[in-house]
Amino acid sequence: MKRLFLPALLYVLFSVSCSQEYTPKPRGYFRIDFPEKSYKKINTSLPYSFEIADYSKIKIDSQGRGTDWVNVTTPANNADLHITYVPLHDDLANHIEDSRDLVYDHTIKASAIEEQVFINEQKNVYGTVYYIEGNAASPMQFFLTDSNKNFIRGALYIREIPNIDSIKPVIDFLEPDIVHLIETTEWNN
Repeated sequence: MKRLFLPALLYVLFSVSCSQEYTPKPRGYFRIDFPEKSYKKINTSLPYSFEIADYSKIKIDSQGRGTDWVNVTTPANNADLHITYVPLHDDLANHIEDSRDLVYDHTIKASAIEEQVFINEQKNVYGTVYYIEGNAASPMQFFLTDSNKNFIRGALYIREIPNIDSIKPVIDFLEPDIVHLIETTEWNN
């Protein structure tokens, strides 16, 4: 009887366990909790000023060509906004074209690039914001100028592998902060 029981039990187990199709579960990502948004104005001796989020920090870029280059870091999200400043000397068109070239270098990985013109006549700030969709290294870039003396270029980088499925919530959280920075930019000279 023992000889028949074990094979019969195995047959029942195999037939019951294989009756449903296996459906793999999608890969999950960690939940990210974001802080409340509030902003502060940066107080530096730079030729420009703007407001950044309270959870961000500003660092002078010691690797940059000029002392007026800064990085706005958001440590909790592993994100950096690199801001470069250049004083203009009748070369505005060159800087605009260089900025555009740097944006469109991302077409290899980008699925779309959307341009939005920015104009603030009261503060004499004009520019273009680029939203780069897809697995690009930099999902958002911009340039701002007064057309005479000042030119700023900004590029957001998230220090993670650019997998849009996992970093999209962080990008969506940081975009309003960058837009706020752009909207509050003023020239100090």
